[in-house]
Amino acid sequence: MFIEEIELTNYRNYEKLSLQFEDKVNVILGENAQGKTNVMESIYVLAMAKSHRTSNDKELIRWEEEYAKIEGRVQKRNGPLSLQLVISKKGKKAKSNHLEQQKLSQYVGNMNVVMFAPEDLNLVKGSPQVRRRFIDMEIGQVSAVYLHDLSQYQKILHQRNHYLKQLQTKRQHDQTMLDVLTSQLIQAAAKIVKKRFEFLVLLQKWAEPIHYGISRGLETLQIEYKPSVEVLETSDLSKMVDVYDEKFAKIREREIERGVTLAGPHRDDLAFFVNGKDVQTFGSQGQQRTTALSLKLAEIELIHSEIGEYPILLLDDVLSELDDFRQSHLLNTIQGKVQTFVTTTSVEGINHETLKQAATFEVSAGVIKKLK
Repeated sequence: MFIEEIELTNYRNYEKLSLQFEDKVNVILGENAQGKTNVMESIYVLAMAKSHRTSNDKELIRWEEEYAKIEGRVQKRNGPLSLQLVISKKGKKAKSNHLEQQKLSQYVGNMNVVMFAPEDLNLVKGSPQVRRRFIDMEIGQVSAVYLHDLSQYQKILHQRNHYLKQLQTKRQHDQTMLDVLTSQLIQAAAKIVKKRFEFLVLLQKWAEPIHYGISRGLETLQIEYKPSVEVLETSDLSKMVDVYDEKFAKIREREIERGVTLAGPHRDDLAFFVNGKDVQTFGSQGQQRTTALSLKLAEIELIHSEIGEYPILLLDDVLSELDDFRQSHLLNTIQGKVQTFVTTTSVEGINHETLKQAATFEVSAGVIKKLK
């Protein structure tokens, strides 16, 4: 799949912008703070209905405007697809082929993207929240059911935390409501964790040989899920529910004392091992970067294997963060098969055929012109 055209209205620093893209590689050049990342972000937002840079949608709306609109035309294996996302202070409205989508979970997945930005190099050494976000965003693109379950879980979690806080401060004494919310939370939690286990098996399958190649055959990568409740990958849903039941019964008093939910998918983590050693703790910066790059390249192959089409790859200021060997490996992998967007301040020093053949745009003070 590839995006042919994008139109922005009142998006970030763009009042109006219309761009046509090549189906292979598109390079967006410009100094920092000129608006090149905003273009990249708009493609991501059109696909995912949320930004990778902020959780506050209001930041996407141009200063003193009421709404922002992103429209795109995508070519897929089974024909063209038009997408539209309107972001206002009241919320978001999404359309696919001019039909309004009742739920964003039905809209996400129409266009698949893989984003690789400098902050993704923190995937290994950053907080558990970064890794949970990574896994949720990736599964969500290939499974609308997962997005729905995750959304339900987050709603119930919010209600449960609110009720625990009321029990903690003695504004509530009846624990029957807590039982109901705990039961609902467990049902959603088991589905989420089951899907995460399944997804990581696939990610491991693709990431391991990629990492082996980038490390010149010297390193073997393993990915491990670290649940906050001792559920097993091999367990079925009913067994997982039983384990969660036991756990929540044990920590009930502590949760009331603390006024917060202490276990569940929102507390889980991932661990990465290279040659048996935890990369986060014992890995060099080079090993951490190779692991992050392997995961991103594995995502491309995984999405292709799941939906039969390659996703769109967004490389936001990341090439300058990689050494020549990793740069070449990345560009060789995508060559000729993945529509790719690259933002950078300069292509000097990046000597690769892929970039020589790319369509090039230059951004200066929110104005974009095509160079070739």
